[in-house]
Formats: sequence, C-alpha cells, structure tokens
Amino acid sequence: MEWVVGSAMVLGGLLAVALGVVSMRTGWTLPWVRRRVTRPRIYGLAGLLMGALCVIQGLFCFHVVPSASGKFRFFGTGAVMFSVPILLGVSQMRRRAVEASEQPGQADAPRPS
Repeated sequence: MEWVVGSAMVLGGLLAVALGVVSMRTGWTLPWVRRRVTRPRIYGLAGLLMGALCVIQGLFCFHVVPSASGKFRFFGTGAVMFSVPILLGVSQMRRRAVEASEQPGQADAPRPS
C-alpha cells in the first residue's frame, strides 16, 4: 500500500512542477483559474513549491532520499505548505490602477475642457 501513496505523490508532484514551470515561463494557467489569476509567475512559483514538496515526500516513502529528523520534516513541510496559499492569494490579487497623474508624460499634458 505504501508504494501506491508514494507513486501518487511523485506523479502528482511532477505534474504540479510541470504546470508551475509552464506558468512561470509562458504565463499560461489552467482554464478554470485563468480568470482569477492576475500574476501567473507567482502562481507558477506556488505550483512549483507544492510540486517539489510532493515529489520529495513521495521519495521519502520509497527511501530514495535519506529521511531527515521528524522535527525537521514537520517544520520544513509546514513552512512550505504555509507559504503556498499565501502565494496563491497574492497571485489572485487585483493590480492597482496607476493614477493618470503618476504616469510619465501625463502630468504636464493639458487637460481637455
């Protein structure tokens, strides 16, 4: 049963890493999140972190990677798992509209009356 969980973690992690890299390089996101994501590079970084975490945890199941202490794995996994939702939230924030007076060249232009 352990190999089923480990292989699913590795395959799911590799898929998340691939989607994260594609999103970071090209700006492409999955169709069902495309409307909400305004910063695809940050979204891709979150996918990359989550995928790398899943791959490493899956490799721990197969004993390919030497396992660290329980406390280190707990706090390291917790830190990455806590940062991923923050990055996903930041990737979906709306961009601030730049005021017309802040744009270069627009402050000196005469306004139509």
